[in-house]
Amino acid sequence: MGNACYYSVEKLLSSSLLSKNLKVRIFKTVILPVVLYGCETWTLTLREEQRLRVFKNKVLRKIFGAKRDEVTREWRKLHNTELHALYSSPDIIRNIKSRRLRWAGHVARMGESRNAYGVLVGRPAVKRPLGRPRLRWEDNIKMDLREVGYDARDWINLAQNRDQWRAYVRAAMNLRVP
Repeated sequence: MGNACYYSVEKLLSSSLLSKNLKVRIFKTVILPVVLYGCETWTLTLREEQRLRVFKNKVLRKIFGAKRDEVTREWRKLHNTELHALYSSPDIIRNIKSRRLRWAGHVARMGESRNAYGVLVGRPAVKRPLGRPRLRWEDNIKMDLREVGYDARDWINLAQNRDQWRAYVRAAMNLRVP
């Protein structure tokens, strides 16, 4: 869906009539919400994280265009470091982790009568398939909390304190992601 949205506004993003600031606003308000829809419930693998970064860099390269090399006087694509210097917003993966932690805190504070809370704390009665178990959503929450410095043993009780939980959500947004 993100690619379809990107290709629907591709001509706008490559237009020389629009400013780069306007193109970045189009990216933030039109493309990113489509790409990140429902990301609070995703369990991301490293490969999926890399694909999201590549997509974001593709769009940013279209927005900022090519750069003329001062030494060889030839046009070239922008390097990732140059893209990140031009586009100062947080990494897409940090954004996903922050949203996921915010949603996890919201679900953990729900009452026991709510379906989302029941899914969170409930255990399915079926056996898991053979082989390496797939990551569960709760496993990703625990990994995200470990990255911000919390030893995620009892994160549901931690989420009951809103101020402390918000601090972890902000910390996840400010993480350095390679």
